[in-house]
Amino acid sequence: MTGTKGTTPTAASAPEPATPHTSLDDRIARSLTGAAVGDALGGPVEGWTPEQITERHGGRVHGIVGPWHGDDWRTARPIAPYHKGDGHVTDDTLMTHALIRVYEKVRDHLDAYAIAEHLVPDLIGTPRWIPELEAEALPLQRIFLAEKWLVARLHYGHIDPREAGSGNIVNCGAAMYMAPVGLVNAAAPRTAYAEALEVAAPHQSSYGREAAGVFAAAVAAACTPGATPTSVIDTCLALAKDGTRAAIEAVCEVASGHRDFESALRPLREAVTPFDTVGPDYRAPSLGARRPSRLHSIEELPIALGMLLIGEGDYRRTVLGSVNYGRDCDSIATMSGAIAGALGSEVPRDWAKTVAEASRLDLASPATALTTVTREIFARDTARHRTHEAAFTALAGTP
Repeated sequence: MTGTKGTTPTAASAPEPATPHTSLDDRIARSLTGAAVGDALGGPVEGWTPEQITERHGGRVHGIVGPWHGDDWRTARPIAPYHKGDGHVTDDTLMTHALIRVYEKVRDHLDAYAIAEHLVPDLIGTPRWIPELEAEALPLQRIFLAEKWLVARLHYGHIDPREAGSGNIVNCGAAMYMAPVGLVNAAAPRTAYAEALEVAAPHQSSYGREAAGVFAAAVAAACTPGATPTSVIDTCLALAKDGTRAAIEAVCEVASGHRDFESALRPLREAVTPFDTVGPDYRAPSLGARRPSRLHSIEELPIALGMLLIGEGDYRRTVLGSVNYGRDCDSIATMSGAIAGALGSEVPRDWAKTVAEASRLDLASPATALTTVTREIFARDTARHRTHEAAFTALAGTP
């Protein structure tokens, strides 16, 4: 499905409502597929305002659309000669799938050293199909500069993995691919938060790293049977620190007064503006943009949570709100799509089919692999807990 405007959704592809009984397997599959589809929907309108999106597409985007610059996609922006649109995923999904491959190798919880030992070699050692380049290439040749930092610091600089993120631009680069951490720690958001902070350490610092932890916690919380958008946001607020917490609170307070993204687009932007360092022109960041701070937040995570609340956890409503928000909307839709999927909301089948075919990606296999690893890790965690329980009881006596 290509062109200037997505088609109106049909009843046949309407998402199933979330239910407390949705299985772990389904939640992982819907979350990872939801992240990839959100990424693909948001890619072609990334960087633009809601008003520009409406003008370009003759209204709001309702599905998969073609490149912003049409057939000139390769030359219109020389710094980013990527075919964004037509169902192509971006670096958000490439990094998510790369992290899943690390879990497949380690088959246990990850730390910063696992990123150095496994993720970086994956980025620089194995050519893969890159949809936006329409060619096989090393993932390194597509990922953004903030992700290339991982290779420069860890492979070439041999920096301590737990310190390597310091000095990088502070953005959503680490947060955007942390859904697998939340899924591995399904229904254990505090553990997901802690693991994501460790996994993100080689990549980000300050509020960029904090957002990675909170996003993973949101995905883990969404997997809890009976979870709702409100319970997910409450979990995020209980864990988030400093500007990240303040931004989520401000955005979600505004979002709670809306049930349609159209009326919320401008109020949400106004709510997050005091915490966002990029400034009003997304493509021309302010002088103070992306610098460490305890007062600020990335824009993407609070807006994703706000859209989740407005969409009441429904995948289609949540992701379309994220896409039509503009700015860094591929990452916003990646995050909101992952959380909605983890809540149990099914991704429209026609969208998933188009993205899988256009991107030449098997969207099912990463979910199957991560589900197997998740069950193995849970078994290990259970055994470790029982060993600890026995040792503590011997040490402290029966309460």
